[in-house]
Amino acid sequence: MTDISRRGILGAGGLVLAGTSMISGRVQAAGLPEAPIMDKATMQPPLYPTSGPDYQPVVTLNGWTLPWRMRGDWKEFHLIAEPVVREMAPGMDARLWGYNGQSPGPTIEAVEGDKVRIFVTNRLPEATAVHWHGQTLPNGMDGVAGLTQPGIPPGKTFVYEFILRRSGTFMYHPHSDEMVQMAMGMMGFFVVHPRDPAERRVDRDFVWLLNAYDIEAGSYVPKVNTMLNMNMWCFNSRVWPGIDPMVARQGDKVRMRFGNLTMTNHPIHVHGVDFKVTGTDGGWINENYQLPEVSVDVAVGQMRAIEFNADNPGDWAIHCHKSHHTMNAMGHNVRTYIGVNLKSTAKQIQKIAPGYMPMGSTGGGMMSEMEMPLPENTLPMMTGAGPFGSVEMGGMFTVLKVRPGLAAGDYRDPGWYRHPEGTLAYEWTGEPMPEPARAPDTPKARRARQTDLRVVDPRTRRTASNAGGHEH
Repeated sequence: MTDISRRGILGAGGLVLAGTSMISGRVQAAGLPEAPIMDKATMQPPLYPTSGPDYQPVVTLNGWTLPWRMRGDWKEFHLIAEPVVREMAPGMDARLWGYNGQSPGPTIEAVEGDKVRIFVTNRLPEATAVHWHGQTLPNGMDGVAGLTQPGIPPGKTFVYEFILRRSGTFMYHPHSDEMVQMAMGMMGFFVVHPRDPAERRVDRDFVWLLNAYDIEAGSYVPKVNTMLNMNMWCFNSRVWPGIDPMVARQGDKVRMRFGNLTMTNHPIHVHGVDFKVTGTDGGWINENYQLPEVSVDVAVGQMRAIEFNADNPGDWAIHCHKSHHTMNAMGHNVRTYIGVNLKSTAKQIQKIAPGYMPMGSTGGGMMSEMEMPLPENTLPMMTGAGPFGSVEMGGMFTVLKVRPGLAAGDYRDPGWYRHPEGTLAYEWTGEPMPEPARAPDTPKARRARQTDLRVVDPRTRRTASNAGGHEH
């Protein structure tokens, strides 16, 4: 983009313009660049460059790229830190803090060697600052309130100016009241493309941040003091089934970049491909040291870039491999009743709680098929309809959809994959399987199914001491 035109921005889906107050300093006479605001939580088309070095723009999962303007030899961006409402999935909104109408904020894209000027207007009720995570820049532009700059007071605009010294994968986030502001959703992606358009070129380049919230059932605002017991594990402040699919043409070279701003690590697993880790927030990895992987662990504050050839058509799951991170609205104090006969217990409970329904004695999958009433603004723990029934997932889960014959730059959802004949798992309908050999003291399967565990009142449970056993 050479200039941000009002007509051009208003013509883009979901973008509106926001004014801001005047600022002081050497850029005052130039005026502020427009501050576009996004009101949609769906993945927006990539923003292709119209001047300067060519590059393959990134596509932000359930997000968008921030437009910019040229002022002399400076590339100018405008971020607005403000309260936002983010749809986490259809049926649930979260009242967060973010940038330019969304959380995470818009992705910033530029080119190695660019001189960038980033205006940050604060519309929060407290001071903030922006740290440019991973960038090599002058100390006074590093964005640590109280250490390298004053905090940006509410209603004021500060300016950051620096040269992009290297290409790679970076992010931005506050370094002011960090526990609260990051827990409320303030973060964004920052991608610097190589100046040589042919260097590290890919056909599709996807980016997203890993973040998490503790939002109680029926509420809207995260509990910012929670450290680890989150119940909404997100890709870009979205949870399954609200996370858009990543669409690739069969044969495309695909890059995925993700950064972790939660309070724990995440092993990200991609089905259907083997990839190489090609970059971190510290830089690109020499090809001689790139190992083939199908999962990569991302520690807190780290970023990873992976690359693969999308040769295998299908609908391939992408998810965090911590099983609790693919759940929504999960209670951490629910008892385990697997194998317990709850029929008699349920009758007693129903006397004081009519309508009580026992669950969990045969596992948790049945919960994804049940349509039980939920508190307002609350998602089911496991959900998401697939072509063969419930996907029984939530949280950090989405789908890579690889299809032949797609046009370059076509990111539209192609629908569910149609499996060629003979390539789909099927039910065995032949001769019954023989009874497996077992140790002499192992009960037969039929008897084991008839054996129920009993609900035991812990107040009357026999202990080692009252049962005549040994004490330790």
